[in-house]
Amino acid sequence: MNDKMTYFGDTLIPEDEKEKKVKEVFDSVASKYDLMNDLMSLGTHRLWKRLIASETSLRPGQRAIDVAGGTADIAMLMADRVGETGSVVVYDINSEMLKVGRDRCVDRGRLRGIEFVQGNAEEISFEDNTFHCATVGFGIRNVTHLDRAFKEMARVVKPGGKVICLEFSHPESGLVKRLYDFYSFNVIPAVGELVTGNRGAYVYLPESIRKFPPQEELKKIMEGAGLFKVRYSNLFNGIAALHVGVKV
Repeated sequence: MNDKMTYFGDTLIPEDEKEKKVKEVFDSVASKYDLMNDLMSLGTHRLWKRLIASETSLRPGQRAIDVAGGTADIAMLMADRVGETGSVVVYDINSEMLKVGRDRCVDRGRLRGIEFVQGNAEEISFEDNTFHCATVGFGIRNVTHLDRAFKEMARVVKPGGKVICLEFSHPESGLVKRLYDFYSFNVIPAVGELVTGNRGAYVYLPESIRKFPPQEELKKIMEGAGLFKVRYSNLFNGIAALHVGVKV
């Protein structure tokens, strides 16, 4: 039995239990996931995701993969860039999230060029040098081993391609941090319970954000995964951060 431990929110659990617990969280909130993101961020997550799409520098005919991309927000933005001759893979471990993403694409008539694949971010089921870009938005903190996930994203990207990570992070200002903590630990769980009926899922969310590595530490993890020219931009004083690395 695996006796290594990892954090699930603030709770230490055996590593081999985390995947199941994360799956349970997202199974329970999948249908309301985007609505909750809108409520929690006052819609700003959509602007941040547009920053990812802009940063990709994708061109018509190219291929991209969005890891932990279940609801296909980022994938649809990238599909606009690669056009009808390109393709985008939505890659997610959670079948319920993929189902929500596929249904959204069907409703919008956007299935052409978008493929949905279920799989683990730590073992991406594509060959080396397959994609021109790999992205992950608000999903990397749910994996057990960050280094493995970034190494896998770097592996499947072609030389010269980018790995881009958008994630909640750590505010620079002490005042902003205190206000953000109050909002995260009091308002978000209450709204989550009202909208989804699952308070626990939205207690886990802020706890997982606080356990996530700070901006500089995440930069070093990406560099350790073999990425170069790693840089990051803080959004809203560091409430979120956009990290970008290049495969050489």
